[in-house]
Amino acid sequence: MNIKVCGITQLKQLQQLDGLGIDFAGLIFVKDSPRYVGDKLNKSEIKNADFDLKTVGVFRNPEMIDVLDAIDEYGLNVVQLHGEETPEMCEDLSEEVEVIKAFSIGDGNVDIDELVADYDAVCDYYLFDTATKDGKSGGTGKQFDWKILSKAKIEKPFFLSGGISIDDIEKIKKFKHPDFLGVDVNSKLEKEPGVKDMGLVLQFKQGFKH
Repeated sequence: MNIKVCGITQLKQLQQLDGLGIDFAGLIFVKDSPRYVGDKLNKSEIKNADFDLKTVGVFRNPEMIDVLDAIDEYGLNVVQLHGEETPEMCEDLSEEVEVIKAFSIGDGNVDIDELVADYDAVCDYYLFDTATKDGKSGGTGKQFDWKILSKAKIEKPFFLSGGISIDDIEKIKKFKHPDFLGVDVNSKLEKEPGVKDMGLVLQFKQGFKH
């Protein structure tokens, strides 16, 4: 089971995640996020670090040039698109890096296969997160009903996201889908926005060994 820890703002914490064997680490490039990387990380230090984990740049409705600049400056391995980005943008970016397309799931009946259909050929992974009341994606700290995914074909590796904490380990173990790749964790494993509690991260990871 892959673990993606999102919202990293410190090089030291990236190094610690790498040491713990975490698979993906997310750097948020959305300016109104409390976990926006801004000037908190030294670009060349990230680019030149020898990590086993994959660094993921998280964007919402970005300009193409800004994503390409970030890939180049930070040496990103993966780009996660969290807004209304087009399949064309995903396709263009997938020539540079791996692409995760995120989808926000609300309370209503959602046809997941219809939702992802246009992106099937143009990205590497999907991520399903909880929609906020205003329809924006991510950062809610809440969960959507995972059963919606159980009935869908999907047919691409995907991450579960949204309000996942230590208390959800058994629930995650019981969740079954042939394309379920891993989980994306953020606010529930933090001391404060952008600063992870590494003890909780370790505990979370170890929870899947049994």
